[in-house]
Amino acid sequence: MKSIKTFSIALVSLFLLGGCELNELDNYDGPDASISGAIYDQETGELVQQDIINGMQIEYIEHGFDNPQTQFMVVKNDGTYRNNLMFSGTYTIRPVRGNFVPVNSEEVVVSGATTKNFNVQPYIRVRNVQINKKGNKIVATFNLDQTVTNKVVRIGLFAHREPNVGQPLNSVSSLVNLNEVTNDVTQYRLEINLDAYTSALKAGNEYYFRVGALIDAPEAKYNYAPPVRIGI
Repeated sequence: MKSIKTFSIALVSLFLLGGCELNELDNYDGPDASISGAIYDQETGELVQQDIINGMQIEYIEHGFDNPQTQFMVVKNDGTYRNNLMFSGTYTIRPVRGNFVPVNSEEVVVSGATTKNFNVQPYIRVRNVQINKKGNKIVATFNLDQTVTNKVVRIGLFAHREPNVGQPLNSVSSLVNLNEVTNDVTQYRLEINLDAYTSALKAGNEYYFRVGALIDAPEAKYNYAPPVRIGI
């Protein structure tokens, strides 16, 4: 009986100690800052369009820890990003695995509402885009202005109900493998035959159509023009 009583007291003490430790862990202040910004084309000043799914990310490491954890932020379809759950402090930050020439990391002091933009060199600029419904087809014409000597692997026209349409998110796509170095004079043309996709692209509805091109570079993502909304 005495041993049972002793065990009960020890067990209660253990729970009390555990509760104290949990209370100590919960005493840390919560996030008190935010960071936001955008990815800009360093030549044109335009936002660099992105994929949300499996797209580029903002990599950041908070200073002040022996073994800091690398964390990531998702970049929106239009090339902007925001994180409202940051702690005030100094961070090493950079955009990674994107559709532009890799950039160096930077140290950024985050305090209050902090803005940090990145100026980058996109692998490809998709220019002079025209996307229209012509008869029973969606027709896209455009030029490519590539900024590196790598080959352009593929071009595509993508369709979806959501404006973040692209290679990872589409109901229908029209793809052409180029595997060549392009010039800014050649006009490219891609088509989607609506009669062939009546279940995916239903008459009477509106869809977003977007043109993209992929460079032959490690971890490269598609470069895009802004999506166009068309009723079919």
